[in-house]
Amino acid sequence: MPYNRLGSSGLQVSQFSFGSWVTFGNSVDTGIAKEQLQAAAEAGVNFFDNAEGYARGKSEEIMGEAIRELGWKRHEYVISTKFFWGINGDVPNMKNTLNRKYLMQAIDGSLERFGLDFVDLVFCHRPDPNTPIEETVYAMSDIVESGKALYWGTSEWSAGEIRAAWEIADKRNLRKPVMEQPQYNLLNRTRVENEYARLYEDIGLGLTTFSPLAGGILTGKYADGVPEGSRATLRGHDGLVKVAEDSVNQVKRLAAIAEDLDVSTAQLALAWTASNPHVSTVILGASSPGQLNENLGALNALERLTPELKATVDEIFEN
Repeated sequence: MPYNRLGSSGLQVSQFSFGSWVTFGNSVDTGIAKEQLQAAAEAGVNFFDNAEGYARGKSEEIMGEAIRELGWKRHEYVISTKFFWGINGDVPNMKNTLNRKYLMQAIDGSLERFGLDFVDLVFCHRPDPNTPIEETVYAMSDIVESGKALYWGTSEWSAGEIRAAWEIADKRNLRKPVMEQPQYNLLNRTRVENEYARLYEDIGLGLTTFSPLAGGILTGKYADGVPEGSRATLRGHDGLVKVAEDSVNQVKRLAAIAEDLDVSTAQLALAWTASNPHVSTVILGASSPGQLNENLGALNALERLTPELKATVDEIFEN
């Protein structure tokens, strides 16, 4: 497993990481979570992604409990959480916000659910147009300064918002945002490849990308319709069907290349995402240890992805 620096920081994260979105607290309990975490760790994964809003806090509880039962030492893994949506109901200052009151209470709640003294990474899960960025930057800097998190960053923020936050921190001598967590895959490329282009060199931005298979579309499983139990059947994922229908021919061409390489379509799509030098780590999701191990086979596909083949794949999925 290769390890990369998280942007300009000194933190090393595995090329592929494991996240709990959609699964932990929904289809995955502590027992399965332990199996998945162990399988990931045995493959060299050291970064495990989570968020307060995943299963309304249950995901953090399950991951924390699984890690304790596995007996991992704290220095052996990197763990994250994200704040914005809130889990305390429709209460003022506790929902869809990045104000100081919410953030300072949210970190304490996450640490309690994880059973940890600190998280390594903490993200602002979405931008908040109703809170001054300066207030959010001060709060996130204070969380890092307190030792409750080691690095902070953003998720799905615009390039302008990220730069504004960084410049405020720079001028005020505060802890700067280190990383961004955007969606990035063959069907969603513009933000990572174009919008953020100046930020990698200008501020040393690192990326922990999610949804590398575009909700399963890039596995090819939607080529003949929507399989029962697939993500497209879950509430809030209806749009996947339309995207799958629009991209079916592109995915079939990707599958042909994968077959020639003797890898799965999913493994090739994952390898393509990981091949971007600005991506510090690609977050994998899985509902079973078997599925996780299958996806981790993308390491073999990455070794076989020559510049010529990458250019061919790029051409298939041109923006």
